[in-house]
Amino acid sequence: MTIGKGDVLHVAKLAELHVADHEVGALVTQLNGIVDFVAQLASADVPAGTPEFTLGPPQVALRADVVAPEPLARSPERMAPDWQDGFYVVPRLAHQEGES
Repeated sequence: MTIGKGDVLHVAKLAELHVADHEVGALVTQLNGIVDFVAQLASADVPAGTPEFTLGPPQVALRADVVAPEPLARSPERMAPDWQDGFYVVPRLAHQEGES
């Protein structure tokens, strides 16, 4: 995979970033270097059973990655100025007033 000038400009536009014309070439070179390095890592021959590297002492265990809802002090419908069918109801934007 290679990154081209068009890719850099497209991502900059999506991220709403201004990239000066004289900076595009350097960004293309840097991003291609990153992509090449990641490709090298992906092709590394790692023997089966090799433990993952974790920074820090072995006594510090990582917590289980459990997705659980965080309870709120007040429910969203109590905080919302207007709530309908599980959604916040907000006023239409001024430029949308004529639309249906």
